Amino acid sequence: MDVYHIWCDLHAGTSDVEFSDAVHAYLGRLQDEGRIAGHRLTRRKLGLGPRSLGEFHIEIDVEDLAQLDRAFGEVSRRDGPIESLHHAVNRHAARVEFALYRDFPDPRRARGGERF
Repeated sequence: MDVYHIWCDLHAGTSDVEFSDAVHAYLGRLQDEGRIAGHRLTRRKLGLGPRSLGEFHIEIDVEDLAQLDRAFGEVSRRDGPIESLHHAVNRHAARVEFALYRDFPDPRRARGGERF
């Protein structure tokens, strides 16, 4: 499993609940269509965590990079129903940071080539 991470803050005056609803509508649609495997939205608690990463954290699970590429391909068209859902998330987010991680060791990992 590959995990696409997004950290962000919200623009001043943005409703946290409205942002949450928008994230779940958008990513839920992608998940229902099989474009992603799953998603999760979390929020920093008690101020613990690096401020540079933002208050909100979105995790998007994909089976592999091919699935992520297909999801990006659909969203990057910037039209159709998915665009309005995508825009509803983006209009709230400020200071966005991204990362891509994978389960480790993943099933493709060969044994014997470990680095120390």
